[in-house]
Amino acid sequence: MKVKVLFFASCRELAGTKEIAVTLEGAENSTEALRKKLVELLPALEPVAWGITLAVNHEYTDPGQNVQLKDGDEVALIPPISGG
Repeated sequence: MKVKVLFFASCRELAGTKEIAVTLEGAENSTEALRKKLVELLPALEPVAWGITLAVNHEYTDPGQNVQLKDGDEVALIPPISGG
């Protein structure tokens, strides 16, 4: 199964790209599995991988929610917004 991953803000800086295609194998088809795969592919994401918000096909997921992904899904990694 292949999903398109989009990176925004600091995630884009850490990843060094604005998007990649990620292949998830077998039963590994959840947002949790995707986070693990992204850290494996892009180790620089490890410090933020579990603290970022994910949007699957333009729908934000709840913190800690493990969403089942389908072939062709688009997942956006959106870091926390800071500022004053």
